[in-house]
Order: sequence, then structure tokens, then C-alpha cells
Amino acid sequence: MSTNREFPAHTLETAPPAARPFVAGSQKAFGFLPSPVARLASAPAVGGAFMQLVGAFDRTSLDKLQREVVILTIARENGCHYCMAMHSALLAGDPAAAPAVEALRAGTALPDERLEALAQFVRSVLAERGDVSDQAWTRFRAAGYDHAQALEVLLGVAAYTLSTYANRLTQAPLDAAFEAFAWPDPAAINAAPARKFPDRVRLETAQEQIRRR
Repeated sequence: MSTNREFPAHTLETAPPAARPFVAGSQKAFGFLPSPVARLASAPAVGGAFMQLVGAFDRTSLDKLQREVVILTIARENGCHYCMAMHSALLAGDPAAAPAVEALRAGTALPDERLEALAQFVRSVLAERGDVSDQAWTRFRAAGYDHAQALEVLLGVAAYTLSTYANRLTQAPLDAAFEAFAWPDPAAINAAPARKFPDRVRLETAQEQIRRR
């Protein structure tokens, strides 16, 4: 048995039959097959579970920007370069999201106090394995989030911990569509000048395209 860590980059034609529905869906949504999905296809149960978790998270009471704050916070904490770049790109067409995205990429406080409370709550969930600090809980509740939304955050943590860990395990390379939004190595962030992410990418979100199908 080979010990080569390189995961197969499947196509729609080479993917196991059970993986083809989510492979086809991703390819249609983005116009190409994202490299993480090409690698998740090796384990149809894992890829299918991730897609179901994402769909469930998208149906929570958290709005789109709040969900993206959850995702980008997880991606940064877990050091997932692919998710940082992709989700920065997906928000690039929304000027209202720019301050939050720039802060999340830089690791600084979000200018919106309610979104910052959410990001701090996510960090506490990750750091304390769910047993969040009193400070994070109080700030989260004071910002207007309820008990149901605390659990909805956990759903996002479940979905995107799976995603970020899988991307790191498979070493999924960044696709060309997201290269303009590449996130620097965390060790280099403080040493390098701040870089604003580009104003716009000609790419619609997968969620929007999926809803049109």
C-alpha cells in the first residue's frame, strides 16, 4: 500500500457513483469543480454529509453576513487558506460586508459590535470546546442573539470544522478563481503590510446559483 499523502483530484467522470450528485452540484454552482470537492469525492459519505450540513446551516435564522462571519472566523482559527480565500471572494460583491471581511482576514476587531460579539462567541466555542466563557456568552446575548442562535452557531462550527480540517488534510490547492483573494500564511501576517481584499470578483455565490436550479 502506498503511503503517498496526495489525495486523488476526482472529476465528475472519475468520482465514485455516490459522490457524483454533490460533485455535479458543485461544478454547476461554481462553473468549475473546486479542488476541495474534487478530493472529498474520495469519500462520498463525507462529502455528502458536508453538503447536508451546509444546507442546514444556510437555513438557520442567522443572516448571510452572520453566517459568513462564523465561517471566516472558523477558517482563520483553523488556518484554512482555501476557505479564507473562497469566502472572501464570495463576499466581494457586497460593499456592506467589506469592513467585516477585512477585519476577519487581518485578525482585528470587527467594526460592527454585533458581528464582533458573534466572532468572539465562535472563537470561544472553538477554544473551549463548546463550554464558552462567561464573557463571550454575556456579550453574545447582549448583542441580541438567542439560545437557538447559539446552537445554530454550533451547526456552522460542525460544518466548517469538517471543511477546514478536510482542506488541510487533503492539502487542497487554491483554485485560480480565488487567487486574487489568497490569504497569507498566518506567521507572515504581522510582518507584512495590510492588504485589502479586491473590490469585486465575477463570481456568484454557490447558494444563489443553487437556488436558481
